[in-house]
Amino acid sequence: MFFDHDAILSEPAGSGATRKVLAHAENLMIVEVAFEKGADGAPHSHPHEQASYVVEGEILFRLNGEERHMKKGDSVYIPGNLPHCLRALTDAVVIDVFTPERKDFLK
Repeated sequence: MFFDHDAILSEPAGSGATRKVLAHAENLMIVEVAFEKGADGAPHSHPHEQASYVVEGEILFRLNGEERHMKKGDSVYIPGNLPHCLRALTDAVVIDVFTPERKDFLK
């Protein structure tokens, strides 16, 4: 299956953030999240495993109580059910990969 980035509409993903659900199937999902400088993602957890890659900008990522300043090219792996959140230090774009797919992100 192919997914045309330009045809995918952005949707709200919390205050100061939007997301585009890109390629996905039952066991894997790629999501592009754009953050405005200062956006604060609320601490949360979910059963899905997640890997995140910073495409542009800088973020402060908190994983299970540990904070890390991340910039373009940095990545993080988040096991399922582990609390995490971030704050955008600049405008930023992050690619999130989930397994299995986040059905709650699908309309």
